[in-house]
Amino acid sequence: MTRVALVTGASRGLGAVIARRLAADGLAVAVNSHRDIAGMEQVVAGIRAAGGTAEAYPADITDEAGVADLAARVAERLGPVDVLVANATGPQPSIPLAELTWEDHLDQLRFFVKSPTLLVQSVLPGMRERGGGRVIQIGSDIVDRNLPGMSAYIAAKGAQHAMTEAWARELGPYGITVNVVAPGWIPVERHADLDQSGYVAEVPLRRMGTPADVAAAVSFLASDGGAFITGQRVTVNGGHS
Repeated sequence: MTRVALVTGASRGLGAVIARRLAADGLAVAVNSHRDIAGMEQVVAGIRAAGGTAEAYPADITDEAGVADLAARVAERLGPVDVLVANATGPQPSIPLAELTWEDHLDQLRFFVKSPTLLVQSVLPGMRERGGGRVIQIGSDIVDRNLPGMSAYIAAKGAQHAMTEAWARELGPYGITVNVVAPGWIPVERHADLDQSGYVAEVPLRRMGTPADVAAAVSFLASDGGAFITGQRVTVNGGHS
């Protein structure tokens, strides 16, 4: 029976490449985006053209009703979710501490604490019923780098990592693994005009990471080979941290 993956924020960037990789691995992929409908449909079309199975599912993954409806629609069209990839993100502005507001914190917590909680809750009954599942969160190595001006983002990403460890222990008895894939700076479309030379000089492997590097880690954790790995953070940054 074909397994089903739900990848949030998959209309472009890391999410799109992860969706394509999981489809190439033989999973039926639910491709989610909130606003970029054209991009989401383009990813779906590309997967289908390559012989894979995919459907587009627009939804706001920070909204309770939206997430519940998303899970129901995926289950109805593709089947219950076996692999959840929580990838969606919002803007990550640099804000000095003197100007930081609680709303700035909430902007990050909505994506990296609230949304993963809602998503896991929405797929958990089906995973428990089937005796297993995979939850893979896309984190960040920024929690080790402590960049000035990024404290709201760092705090939310740190919380995401901590939740992963707690959920892994709680859900392990049901055969559900929970892990974080934590990339370094992986240039995608929105980084096209940024100078990468300074960053590359700090990376021991002396190259920038690619979305395919991140997708490979996700693919492994979703595969049979990753079945006994849970509660872990897999950092994909060429040794930068």
